[in-house]
Amino acid sequence: MRTTAAVAVTPHYLATAAALDIMAAGGNAADAAIAANAVQGMVDPATCGPGGDLFALVHRPGTAAPEALNASGRGGSGLDPAALRAAGHRSIPGRSPAAVTAPGCVDGWLALAGRYGTRPLAALLAPAVHLGEEGFPVSAELADALERLHPLISSQASADELYPGGRPPRAGELLRRPRLAATLRAVAAAGREAAYAGPVGAAICAATDGILGPADLSREHASWVDPIGIDVFAHRLWTIPPNSQGYLTGAAAWLLEQWAPDPDPASPGFHHGVIECYRAVAPEADDLVADPDYLPLPAACLLDPERLRPRLATLHSDHAAPRPISRPEPADTAYLAFLDAAGMGVSLIQSNYTGIGSGLSAGGSGIWLHNRGAGFCLRPGHPNEAAPGKRPRHTLSPTLWTRRGDLALLLGTRGGYQQPQYLLQMAALMFVAGLDPEAAQARPRWHIEQAPADGSSALVVESRMPEDLVAGLVRRGHTVTPGPALSPGWGPVSVIAVAPDGTRAAAADPRASTAQAATH
Repeated sequence: MRTTAAVAVTPHYLATAAALDIMAAGGNAADAAIAANAVQGMVDPATCGPGGDLFALVHRPGTAAPEALNASGRGGSGLDPAALRAAGHRSIPGRSPAAVTAPGCVDGWLALAGRYGTRPLAALLAPAVHLGEEGFPVSAELADALERLHPLISSQASADELYPGGRPPRAGELLRRPRLAATLRAVAAAGREAAYAGPVGAAICAATDGILGPADLSREHASWVDPIGIDVFAHRLWTIPPNSQGYLTGAAAWLLEQWAPDPDPASPGFHHGVIECYRAVAPEADDLVADPDYLPLPAACLLDPERLRPRLATLHSDHAAPRPISRPEPADTAYLAFLDAAGMGVSLIQSNYTGIGSGLSAGGSGIWLHNRGAGFCLRPGHPNEAAPGKRPRHTLSPTLWTRRGDLALLLGTRGGYQQPQYLLQMAALMFVAGLDPEAAQARPRWHIEQAPADGSSALVVESRMPEDLVAGLVRRGHTVTPGPALSPGWGPVSVIAVAPDGTRAAAADPRASTAQAATH
């Protein structure tokens, strides 16, 4: 899709519609982002919602760098890593109260609205409230997710609105969520007090067995921070600094540009280059990504080309180098991109982390609490060791690219630890292979989801990847396992590209039936 008008790309057509309606009524991209995010959390709670965290990058015309918003919560005052270790845990159990950090989403909405919004919060949350009260059709993806999650969450106080009649809804059925709609109405009227104090705050504290207390929730969870960036492919890639892992995309992209692999996306050499550049930087993130106050390196150093340059000597065009890599974990997220007619762009990502998060609801508020604390480690003295008041390592990795100071690309995805892998593939397809966003979205993907003890490269590839391409990767030492042809979990990626003449090209991911790119 090409346009010169406002455009939105989200994982759900109802979220896209809400964004376009807001912008058509005179709102800007920041207004649209809040409205669409609230709708996304309403119609697909398995991906995001007000019980999770949020990151955003905002570009304003005439500014050289975007502004970055870190709305991720911290560990509660009752979080006790020593007790978890004594109980035999090597990591924080993802479906436990200990995994619940303070949810930053609502503070993120308020920060975004306070700095850039032009419409009352009530108007921005109204589309989500309407859908919660009047109902929305259940997507096939949500039906599958709620059936899978039923044993985990059906006993929670907010589960009745997701399981009318006590059973998982079928695709196409109308689902109402009056509990969450009422909570959003309260947030619109009372602001953060409705989300972090009063009945909802008390319910969060109760759900976490007091690990999160009133003082933990009263602390502001949204911070405007300096983005980090790197020059690559004749653009400047910007992302969120740690506690986000977003720098991995930029670091791997810089290596890829220096290495200059085969530009043909149908060749094994193209994919081998992308894979090896990602694998050259990924192992270090476990030790370098943590709460900003505990980083072993200054955030800006992570994308210093001189720090990255020695990795080039470890890259080989004919074989995969042995490298340690962490075992990734499944995660659910929503990435949304917005560009208004005046040129403001917003790259926003919001998540409950794994599925519906911890599986715990904040009482009957309709809010499902994320489990982002599972991103902590329990190694004593580690920068990312769990502790009260710390932000955990985050998988959320939105990007925003500029060209000589002008907005050029909004790019992000769902995918947990696979996010930098999908983003690097998309960047390579667009900037190395020269594909437009729609063609890049359609190309077969790979990802790394195993961690062989010998450090070898183990890939899962979409089953539609051509046999000769797969054979070429195997010859270079990659172990290749076929995966689904088009899996919703391998994205969805959202992308908006801006040409030098101002023309916008946007594409939703064909892997998610609900994803939509649209303009008004």
